[in-house]
Amino acid sequence: MRQLRCSWSSLKPLIIFITPLALIPLPLLIRKKEAECAYILIVMAVYWMTEVLPLSVTALLPAVLFPLFGIMKSSQVASVYFKDFHLLLLGVICLATSIEKWGLHRRIALRLVTGLGVNPGMLMLGFMVGCAFLSMWLSNTSTVAMVMPIVEAVIQQVLNASEEASKDHKGALNGISNPALQLEDIEAQHDQSEKIKSIEAGITEPDQTAPEEPETVKAPPPYNGKYRTREDHMMCKGLCLCIAYSSSIGGLTTLSGTSTNLIFAEYIYQYYPDCTVINFGNWFVLCLPICIIMLILSWIFLHWMYLGSNFRASLCSRQRSEREKHTAKVLRDQYNSLGPISWQEIITTIIFILMAILWFTRNPGFMPGWSSLFPDYPGYATDATVALLLGFIFFIIPGHKPNAERYEALITWKDFQACMPWEISLLVGGGFALAEGTKISGLSTWVAELMTPLGSLPPLATVTIACLIVTSITEVASNAATTTIFLPILAPLAEAIGVNPLYMLIPTALCVSFSFLLPVSNPPNAIVFTYGHLTSMDMVKAGLGLNVIGVLTVLLALTTWATPLLNLDTYPDWAPVVNSTGV
Repeated sequence: MRQLRCSWSSLKPLIIFITPLALIPLPLLIRKKEAECAYILIVMAVYWMTEVLPLSVTALLPAVLFPLFGIMKSSQVASVYFKDFHLLLLGVICLATSIEKWGLHRRIALRLVTGLGVNPGMLMLGFMVGCAFLSMWLSNTSTVAMVMPIVEAVIQQVLNASEEASKDHKGALNGISNPALQLEDIEAQHDQSEKIKSIEAGITEPDQTAPEEPETVKAPPPYNGKYRTREDHMMCKGLCLCIAYSSSIGGLTTLSGTSTNLIFAEYIYQYYPDCTVINFGNWFVLCLPICIIMLILSWIFLHWMYLGSNFRASLCSRQRSEREKHTAKVLRDQYNSLGPISWQEIITTIIFILMAILWFTRNPGFMPGWSSLFPDYPGYATDATVALLLGFIFFIIPGHKPNAERYEALITWKDFQACMPWEISLLVGGGFALAEGTKISGLSTWVAELMTPLGSLPPLATVTIACLIVTSITEVASNAATTTIFLPILAPLAEAIGVNPLYMLIPTALCVSFSFLLPVSNPPNAIVFTYGHLTSMDMVKAGLGLNVIGVLTVLLALTTWATPLLNLDTYPDWAPVVNSTGV
């Protein structure tokens, strides 16, 4: 592994220099703005996918190359790097900073987990629900970083439980898993277990030199090092994977839940300014069922892989084994260590709820929202207005009792800076600049015309192909970079074949988040992998199933409740008329 890392490090400079040199014939031979913009787009795509440069550094290339190629003026490029998205992100990070600083996330997670149960199956479901809820409002990476220490404490309690508790647990849960799906060689452990069972049943005689002495049976050695039994190891794997996957699933539910949702929303606001159906309320109604369906199916799939198919024991068991009592005690002790809820947590909760209510009611669609109170300025107030207003309050309300010597707000600028993802801000800005350049140069129109033959396929088939492509690419490239690359291509394609652009873009924006396959696919996967309970192949096998569940759920939503909610079956007035055919 170390040799591979050294080899890759030595290849990075070569990729940085060879990529633009190998592609330079494109703008030299085809002296058109489309070719020059395509050259910049391909170079950025290679850099983003290989990450030979930091993502934010690559995002600055349009500011350098667009003026040099005469595509856009430097002042024009600079103006698209900072959009409404960034203001919304600032407000959301203020909320996330306060939640993390005062420990509200731990209280929410522990309350949800203990409320659902502590047997392995319900423990997995509880952590999934808790992570999904937190990731609706916090970044997926922050959510996993907050919850994994709690999970690890539970895992260590399980590993330190007594052998008697293990026997009780086997009777209660029958913690089997699917042998065909496991990677470890367990034949030696199986033979040892069978031998012990035979001795206990009196079928075979133990190897003893003094038969008159009482029989003693030695306990089998620990399974695979630190794990006492195979069931323990499988449960640890299932708990770790459920944390990583549920955080990505929960982030789909709100526009602010993940950067890819925000990039999509800002792209719609920028290039389809008359489109009013993409707002916080509609997105929540669209994606909450997707999140619920994916969580349920993912829990069933992971339970089947790592805890076996005895779902009745997980859902209906009322008697707790000794191990479950130990686990419940750990969670209860951690919750009690938080003490009574502090007034800082209460204020943060109130602002959090108020922010969600104002987002929902700004322009709900089925009734006039509070934005109608300003009829002279329609469309002026956005979700970013709400986020900034309430985020501003965090810097005003004191974090402690007023003191003549010292005054400190709920959050400080230092706290905010520690949580603010500046890299994502630059990355998204670079994506907006790239999208604007493809539009001005005519590249997006040229690509759309080139892909017009896809119009002969059913629209759902075209969308399915797009979802599979982005789901595959996002496993090896940044989610945000993948979104930034594909939105400017798929939107003109939808216009060219006469399909509602949202019909094409929404599934693509959602499927970009399905990076479940590899430890390096996204930060949540990497975090849980570092705890040492998983191998890469564990994640590949589970991730394939989650990818299938995710794509099918998105396509189900697209063909059912999403169509009437967003009028996806008609070509909208706010999109350019290129082809008169509809869905």
